[in-house]
Amino acid sequence: QVQVVESGGGLVQPGGSLRLSCAASGSTFSINVMGWYRQTPGKERELVATITRAGSTNYADSVKGRFTISRDNAKSTVYLQMNSLKPEDTAVYYCNSRTWGSRDFWGQGTQVTVSS
Repeated sequence: QVQVVESGGGLVQPGGSLRLSCAASGSTFSINVMGWYRQTPGKERELVATITRAGSTNYADSVKGRFTISRDNAKSTVYLQMNSLKPEDTAVYYCNSRTWGSRDFWGQGTQVTVSS
């Protein structure tokens, strides 16, 4: 089993920055991919960015050039640096850990609100 806990959400003005953190615990040796997804009311959860244990990254087109995902394997922690935030980035952000066996574990979510 893997437990996932996010932190770092909040309210920020357009153009501002936030950094999200996600710490995994438990059977962390089984984790391959860690990533961030987001969801707004009435919409499906969508991928924001992922990073493999080896460091390969993948981003949604909407965040490329603005968001950066990074990972500390020793701490089983993944980060999402969000710059140049836009109102449309407002969502609940969820951390995901996927094991080598493709089993998914999710955090409880953290709210990010971009508003003036």
